[in-house]
Amino acid sequence: MGYIMELRKQVGTQPLIMVGSCVLIFNSLGHLLLQKRADSYDWGTIGGALELGESLEEAAARELYEEAGLKVKSLRFITILSGQDMYYKYPHGDEIYNVMAVYEAIDVEGQAKINDDEGIELHYFSLEEPIENINPFTELTLRKIGYIKNW
Repeated sequence: MGYIMELRKQVGTQPLIMVGSCVLIFNSLGHLLLQKRADSYDWGTIGGALELGESLEEAAARELYEEAGLKVKSLRFITILSGQDMYYKYPHGDEIYNVMAVYEAIDVEGQAKINDDEGIELHYFSLEEPIENINPFTELTLRKIGYIKNW
């Protein structure tokens, strides 16, 4: 997150528009891979901000490898989310308005494992029932794209 970190040196915690990608990875049972975040200790999707010159697809693939040690061969574009409800305040105070491309990983190589310091655990969850301690922003994202409805 070099680009955003450099901006933060100039603007502090004030709100920024942050463009990034989110990757949804499902196992053979249709369960979604989430990571327990090291900053908030809740369960969130894998993804992050664009670096300068990077495409949304490149960011999605990079984040998937950085955060879960997985290499993606193919991505399916789902949607772009933006707007007032895409506001997020990190536990340390940084504020952002997300513009987020959501992808589903279609063909993935490797075994899911923690591969950086952003996550502390990886786990596949069924979307049929509520996920205890889900990141509110992740829940919002999954609701907006219609992946959860009943909880």
